[in-house]
Amino acid sequence: MATLLQQSFSVSYSYPVAFTEHLFASTQTLFVDIFPKGQPARLFFVLDEGVVAHHPGLISQIKTYVASHSSRLALVAEPMVVVGGEACKNQTEAYQQVVEATHIHGIDRHSYLVALGGGAVLDMVGFAAAISHRGIRLIRVPTTVLSQNDSGVGVKNSINAFGKKNYLGTFTPPFAVLNDFAFLQTLEERDWRSGISEAIKVALIKDLNFFEWLEQHAAALARREMEPMKEHVIRSAEHHMAHIASKDPFEFGSSRPLDFGHWAAHKLEKLSQFRIRHGEAVAIGIALDSAYSFLQGRIQEADLHRIFNLFHALGLSLYVPELQEEALLQGLKEFQEHLGGTLTIMLLEGLGRGVEVHEMDQELILKALQVLKSWENTPIFSKN
Repeated sequence: MATLLQQSFSVSYSYPVAFTEHLFASTQTLFVDIFPKGQPARLFFVLDEGVVAHHPGLISQIKTYVASHSSRLALVAEPMVVVGGEACKNQTEAYQQVVEATHIHGIDRHSYLVALGGGAVLDMVGFAAAISHRGIRLIRVPTTVLSQNDSGVGVKNSINAFGKKNYLGTFTPPFAVLNDFAFLQTLEERDWRSGISEAIKVALIKDLNFFEWLEQHAAALARREMEPMKEHVIRSAEHHMAHIASKDPFEFGSSRPLDFGHWAAHKLEKLSQFRIRHGEAVAIGIALDSAYSFLQGRIQEADLHRIFNLFHALGLSLYVPELQEEALLQGLKEFQEHLGGTLTIMLLEGLGRGVEVHEMDQELILKALQVLKSWENTPIFSKN
């Protein structure tokens, strides 16, 4: 006779996502106010070396800020500086260094890891936090367009392994996400522009009005005007947060609408040995799936023109030599494996309207690829 005990419970998650400027200025209280009153919060900072290079006074500023709030905050050790970009996710030494620090400095489940940097650093530190003591509380301070408008506000943490992007990872909500717009002003031109692709992604599948706003403000965004950048970041972040709350936050199913354009993008990053930034690869992946949608008759030619023209206005390429046919199709197989065996791809059935499909025609994918190549070189569509 078998005995069956059925367990069932639910856990509610809640965390703030804030937007400000100069987070560690002496007059700024946002950071200290996120912590409960009582014993000083024990903090360990992990900083992106690229951010530190562009903000040479950052470490001193953090120390001064913590010291000025010593009744509420305490550093357990000197801030750690780690390599930024995809390198920190490719090198196992990076996350192991963070894990070792939690051991050496006695960082426990009642302490806080503060990850400050681009999306890759947030991913890596978040993974280290999630596997240490079965979960150390994580505070994210995103410093790039892409991490502020998309990846930094969600619940994913990961590193790369076996030549595959995000192969090892967890779904672990952060304690708080604190976005500081001041960090965006020192970004390289490529990172400023390419991060906007994640906003185009969510606008195309969810919000026509937002897509039209991006069209209207593309020139201003390309000129690095801060006010439209701030508005775009907040609107994009709101869409990503709403999706996480209302759908499948831990991705138990195969439906991943926010991965529109990503199946090709992930493969392209690897093929280029990460010469191509994530946002740049996503722009190409979105263009590819948009061209595929057009070839299937799901969107009009005029719609495709608008999508391509928006990327063009932002200075983003839609084709690179690394995007070869055989490797591209292999990327689709790897994406299906990542989903757990059931292929689910987001396509477009109109601007602002996404539709999920469960199969893709390989010949049509290759035709879509030729559309991108032709557009980039001798356009078959008018760019006017």
